[in-house]
Amino acid sequence: MMQPARALKARLALLSFMQFAVWGSYLSSLGNFLNAAGLGTHIGWFYAVQAVMALFMPALMGLLADRRLAAQRVMALCHAVCAVFMGLAGLYALRAGSAPAFRLLFMLYAVAVAFFMPTVGLCNTIAFSALRRAGLDTFAHFPAIRVFGTVGFICAMLTVNFAGFQADARQLVLASALSALTALYALTMPECRVFRSPGLELRLWLLRGGMPLFLGFCVLVGAGLQISNSYANPYISSFSRIPQYAHTWVAANANVLISLSQISEALCILLIPAAVRRFGIKATILTAIAAWVLRFGLFALGDTGPDVWMFVLSCVVYGVAFDFFNIAGSMYVDRLLPDRLRARGQGVFMSFSAGIGGTAGILCAQAVVNRLVFTQPAPELRLEGWQMSWLVFAAYMLVVAVMFGLLFRDRTPRGLTPDR
Repeated sequence: MMQPARALKARLALLSFMQFAVWGSYLSSLGNFLNAAGLGTHIGWFYAVQAVMALFMPALMGLLADRRLAAQRVMALCHAVCAVFMGLAGLYALRAGSAPAFRLLFMLYAVAVAFFMPTVGLCNTIAFSALRRAGLDTFAHFPAIRVFGTVGFICAMLTVNFAGFQADARQLVLASALSALTALYALTMPECRVFRSPGLELRLWLLRGGMPLFLGFCVLVGAGLQISNSYANPYISSFSRIPQYAHTWVAANANVLISLSQISEALCILLIPAAVRRFGIKATILTAIAAWVLRFGLFALGDTGPDVWMFVLSCVVYGVAFDFFNIAGSMYVDRLLPDRLRARGQGVFMSFSAGIGGTAGILCAQAVVNRLVFTQPAPELRLEGWQMSWLVFAAYMLVVAVMFGLLFRDRTPRGLTPDR
């Protein structure tokens, strides 16, 4: 007998909360920890390896979930491995003190994120599958479930901030513990179906209509997704080294300011159904790209003193920038593909946006930041380098926005009508 809809949505919401609490434990503050550990010039590599793993691991685990093992079991397996290696990375860094070796820390962290990255798409797949089997419209009900993921991310960020973990490896230990709990909870989720469809079928579906061009823009937009995750915290914290900003509250509490981005994200998720129904998928994603231009531009112009309002506004527009691309895009892919291909479809979406795009974006961003920021000897000159870097990122997203507006054509009526 099918469980009541409210109870099902509550269970899925808790899974989403736990899933993104793992990510929130370290994603925004990892750069601050690495900078404090003397690995500031390697920040980009730690974020790039996450993107590299997203190139193939989500698609590989999605294939496993579609054809061999139910999605909830694959998610539990991935979280269990992530918990082990993230915990080892955190414990090693704590024992090494102020000088952890880059190579060993990087290798442990790389294995952890290799198994974490597929869980984002698998979490979506479990929710979409459970809602459909309960006779509920995914488009109407998924955003209210996914919003709890953002709440989990915020709670973890604030815990790291106020517990004093922003600049040390305890954030990785916290992520490990939460990942272990998520692995156990995933096993209690409703059973997902396993299919035996041929691998060629997914490739044929992805070549239909406007999907190739859509995936191409996933790469271009995805290049900007990890930039602020990688460098926002070190940038904001760098104001504490400038005499006129040294005692400003925001410079000492970067994670709290950045958490406004996730609060905005939580609110904007709930706007997605109305936005797509009214304006279509093209206008929704174009709005997201324009919001990235604002996000980066406001970072370049603001500070932690009298112009902190620009940082606050940058965090507000982040919700639109992230949700109107990531969440709307995953729902778009889910609606375009049949049940037997959906786990792989979510994996492919992650591979193109967070994988190919994220890898290229963070490595290019690292080159820009290392050239403009870390080559400068004085804090004031480094701050100027940071500001120029954010302007470069804003200019890039502006070019992508123009290209998307001119080239992309939505091939489905009203943006999210399934093609069966």
